[in-house]
Amino acid sequence: MSHLSKKLLFALSIAAIALTGCTKKPVRPDPGATMMGPGGGFDSSSTLNPNDLGNFNPDLLADSDSRLLAGGNGFYEDDQMIKGLLEPVYFDFDKSGIKASERIKLEAAMIYLSENPQYRLLLEGHCDWRGTAEYNLGLGDRRGSASRQFLETAGTASSRLEVASKGDLDATENGDATAMAADRRVELIVLKQ
Repeated sequence: MSHLSKKLLFALSIAAIALTGCTKKPVRPDPGATMMGPGGGFDSSSTLNPNDLGNFNPDLLADSDSRLLAGGNGFYEDDQMIKGLLEPVYFDFDKSGIKASERIKLEAAMIYLSENPQYRLLLEGHCDWRGTAEYNLGLGDRRGSASRQFLETAGTASSRLEVASKGDLDATENGDATAMAADRRVELIVLKQ
């Protein structure tokens, strides 16, 4: 075997070892089909633009029936927060627009805040396991920010709202469709301090 053949065989061996050692990365959504793509993120047929409150009824704030208080499984309270009292807001895959069906949950949060002026609200964005950690942190932040914008536009003081993103940190890895749908949410956490 000539010296050139040995070098070529060595280079091919190194390339083969390098290629077999790479792990497969999660499939990232096509950017053209995401919020950042051509549609601008708000599909009027399935989501609600937080700037368009449409026929929001401010008289709901006077209604003290406090609907949509979760208070069941997953309820947690300590000196600093109440988690699980208000129902989470769920999102479609790779979307941060608030669906019309989820809007009532944010209205219930507004009612709760108006009845409890000493408390604030943390809007904690979550994602399912698909996508990179960085992408999911950004998507979780966009979901929390859309919820915040909705509440502010409806009259909640911005000083009473905070946004945080957990991305896919709490997601069920390789979860089925039901688990992934439950992971795509904004938790409404009441802050006592």
